Amino acid sequence: MDSRNSMVYRIKQIAKCILGTDRVGRNFRIFPDDTLLVSYPRSGNLWIRFLVANLLHPDLEVRFSNIEQLVPDTCNASTRALNGTPRPRFIKSHHYFDHRYRKIVYIVRDPRDIVLSYHQFQRKYRQIPDDFPLEQYVDRFIAGKLGSEGWGSWEENVASWVTTRGRDPNFLLLRYEDLIADTIGGVACLADFLGIQANAAQLHKAIELSSAQKLRPLEKQDAHVWVSTRNRRQDIPMVGVATSGGWRQRLPPTSVSKIEEAWGDLMVKLGYDLVTRNLSGHETSPATGRTLQPS
Repeated sequence: MDSRNSMVYRIKQIAKCILGTDRVGRNFRIFPDDTLLVSYPRSGNLWIRFLVANLLHPDLEVRFSNIEQLVPDTCNASTRALNGTPRPRFIKSHHYFDHRYRKIVYIVRDPRDIVLSYHQFQRKYRQIPDDFPLEQYVDRFIAGKLGSEGWGSWEENVASWVTTRGRDPNFLLLRYEDLIADTIGGVACLADFLGIQANAAQLHKAIELSSAQKLRPLEKQDAHVWVSTRNRRQDIPMVGVATSGGWRQRLPPTSVSKIEEAWGDLMVKLGYDLVTRNLSGHETSPATGRTLQPS
């Protein structure tokens, strides 16, 4: 970029900041009553956003065309839009540890499943070709080089939160797999943590409205207006199969071994069984703190 273009770019960025149209990223004002819904990408955060929105707004049709207003995403929201969100705010983030975040719901998912979902996601965004080798992709995933360096690798992102806030009463750790196994129990735990009064019927309604079966047709209807899907490939959905353990059939054994070798200690602490590495002396148990357990 030559000096003239560089100056024009800086002027545009300054103008965006002044007008409040810049993307907030990590740079936004946090209020004491904010709740952050945080995860490494492709860990189930979209599902949590819809669950929270449907719990908070039982009389509103929550869909992709309004989810950014109800539960804004720091990757997409402008400063002006975020500042205009009514408080208390529930905000989605993929960022690694930020000491300013006081109340956090952190969603964690088995990285062996995440890499498959991320591979699909980057094909949708045309960031990789359809025939990009999965084994090579896993190497990039482990190295934290998927174009998401700002969020760190899976281990860096997860550990930055779990090790610093794992015992904090204002930190709720949700495992994606546990939420699938016991959705009603998990959503009840989530609602309680968020201070949302909801009876059994309201919990079931929020779960039904946020299910993959409900979200897939909504995504198709709103694909050209939702910021995360417009101008993206329409033949690959954003809403996945909403299952766990697919890596056992789809991930090459060598790739499984690489992920477990890189992050096995943290995976075991979070309750993920390893298949290629013997961690003698380590107990396979979920992380300490407010961790949701399967029934």
